[in-house]
Amino acid sequence: MTHVPHELHEEFPQDEAVLHRLKVEDAHFNRLAEEYHEVNREIHRIETLVEPASDLRGEDLRKRRMTLKDEIADMIRAARNAANEVTG
Repeated sequence: MTHVPHELHEEFPQDEAVLHRLKVEDAHFNRLAEEYHEVNREIHRIETLVEPASDLRGEDLRKRRMTLKDEIADMIRAARNAANEVTG
């Protein structure tokens, strides 16, 4: 168990500009990022014992965070590839 938040800018430090652009330009990405943030904050509150929760609830939240992170990573990769095609 970790007590370190997993903020998107920490998870994808090399893609900070892409993250910002997607949040501004892509409503679906923005919704995913907001959900990730909410789930991540809830996990952090549980792990730091601020908010009580069952082990099952914590596990479900971590699985949801991982699913969201994978979808976000796919969108970042696609945006990065599209940008490279335009400049390359």
